Amino acid sequence: MTPTAVQRLRGLLHSPTPQLIRISVRNKGCAGLSYHLDYVDKPGKFDEAVTQDGVKVLIDSKALFSIIGSEMDWKEDSLSSKFVFNNPNIKDACGCGESFTVT
Repeated sequence: MTPTAVQRLRGLLHSPTPQLIRISVRNKGCAGLSYHLDYVDKPGKFDEAVTQDGVKVLIDSKALFSIIGSEMDWKEDSLSSKFVFNNPNIKDACGCGESFTVT
């Protein structure tokens, strides 16, 4: 996680109700994957916990091999704000624009 992503996650996790953020992947688009972030109350049985600079996120066990080596960043511009995953393990580019997005 980049410092910008850690800062944004810290803001999302700072709430009156303790929650966790879980990262998962789903089949989508021509290259096959899209990353998803969801709030959860507790870890799943096989979730992997990752803590960086005091911020803890969960990774769905099915997403683990897709995320290994990736960098999670937070990007903002005048039209959008979103988490972006830079994954050096992905060789195929997505032509439809649906894969490798975060929702």
